[in-house]
Amino acid sequence: MRHTFHWLRPLALLVGLLILRPGLAAESELSTDLNALPAASYADKKEIIGKLAALPGTRALLTALLEGNVYARQKDNKVFIGTPAVDAARLALLDPLTGQAAGTEPADGFDRIGINNSLRKVLRTAIAKFDLDSPDNAVRKAAVADILHSLDESGVALLGERLKVERNSGVKAQIQTGIALAALDSTSTPQRLAAVDRLSKSLNPDVYNRLTALTDVSAEPDAGVRNAAAAALRHIDSWRTFYGGVETLFFGLSLGSVLVLSAIGLAITFGVMGVINMAHGELMMLGAYTTYVVQLIMPNHIGSSIVVAIPAAFLVSGVTGILIERGIVRFLYGRPLETLLATFGLSLILQQIVRDVFTANNRPVVAPSWLTGSLQINEALSITYNRLATIVFMLLVFGILSLVLNRTRLGLQVRAVAQNRSMAKAMGVRTDWVDALTFGLGSGIAGVAGVALSQLTNVGPNLGQSYIVDSFMVVVFGGVGNLWGTLLGGMSLGVINKILEPFAGAVLGKIIVLVCLILFIQRRPRGIFPQKGRAAEA
Repeated sequence: MRHTFHWLRPLALLVGLLILRPGLAAESELSTDLNALPAASYADKKEIIGKLAALPGTRALLTALLEGNVYARQKDNKVFIGTPAVDAARLALLDPLTGQAAGTEPADGFDRIGINNSLRKVLRTAIAKFDLDSPDNAVRKAAVADILHSLDESGVALLGERLKVERNSGVKAQIQTGIALAALDSTSTPQRLAAVDRLSKSLNPDVYNRLTALTDVSAEPDAGVRNAAAAALRHIDSWRTFYGGVETLFFGLSLGSVLVLSAIGLAITFGVMGVINMAHGELMMLGAYTTYVVQLIMPNHIGSSIVVAIPAAFLVSGVTGILIERGIVRFLYGRPLETLLATFGLSLILQQIVRDVFTANNRPVVAPSWLTGSLQINEALSITYNRLATIVFMLLVFGILSLVLNRTRLGLQVRAVAQNRSMAKAMGVRTDWVDALTFGLGSGIAGVAGVALSQLTNVGPNLGQSYIVDSFMVVVFGGVGNLWGTLLGGMSLGVINKILEPFAGAVLGKIIVLVCLILFIQRRPRGIFPQKGRAAEA
């Protein structure tokens, strides 16, 4: 019985060899090419790179060669991928055949395998060929962009092959742009005209530069092609101007969101309670430092630390606000100038406490990965995630605060005390308790604003001073005590500032806004949305 199937053993061995043969052949060919690489001339290296690019699994080797991280060991000419080890005098080695670590050795025992600009061009195209087969659309798009930077005949052929099988519209459009760029060098005038027409719809900077060159008679002898290129440039310029305006509007809305976040808490304490709180900026500062402390506690969870920092900052600044109201402000109601002086002195005290605890140096707050980078709409417009998140966060805070003030018992009591304190007290409302909670609510919102500011600016003792004046401007412009006025006022000032900056500069732009605001207040002293009824009479 044991000999019945004796013929299966050689058959299994034969099948195994057939399965392993392609891999063994590829590894043998790779080994041969690597052995020839150290002593090869630049022309031979170009041929070897072409062979390596045809083999599977060589992308890492080609990338290392492009980055100058491929070395030949002097004693035996064996090739390794090497990177500086902890000790700069040694190299951490990687075997390109197996992909396994090969230990560390002294760097002076190795010679770097050199390349020139021509080989760098070949390497980029070879690496891009690997990336063009990636299932990730972003990787394929980046590969096409690399090919466009050094477009030659082989790159055009590569793009043409990929275009036949590409399904993603964005990648396909980029490939078509590359092929059209290559067609600009055609000897056929109709082909060049067709390429110009195709490129007139592209916002790619390389396309713009290439079309600009075509308008010169020394680069393009045909007048029709030159005129078509000039018309295409005008069309592209109009779209670039449009998207530039959209980007300016977005920057203005993001700045306006910061102003609304910094002013919305002040709209409660100043607008509803009539308290000029000069320490409002320091309450935002406390929120920003709370974000820093939370990240120190959660160093391995930066993404979630921002989410944890929001309620933590609200509590820290809110409790601080309640203590300020109970300890100082409640004795000064009806005396705004004394309130101003007292809270200004308090702001200096809070700044000094922060300097004593955290030093006067700015503290680093790390942005989570989901807030870094930008959303690329097209080649002329991109939206940064942190600014987009600021706008969304502001709307969320505004919505929650509106619900609290309009749909909760606390909000009803706050509005009652603001309109007629004595009547509310006669109806059984604990006005002292409402004052403390209202001041705490406004202070807590300031702390939440500090969390957002920690992602956009430096976290330091003077953080609040940069926004306190702007916060008062927003509240007065929008209408004292009106949340919708604060929203509209903050967004308007942010957009106007960003529109003026390119023409007048940041400082002069702010001066112009301030002068316009003064003139506006002269005409409408109560702001965009003035209070009415008993609240206005009070």
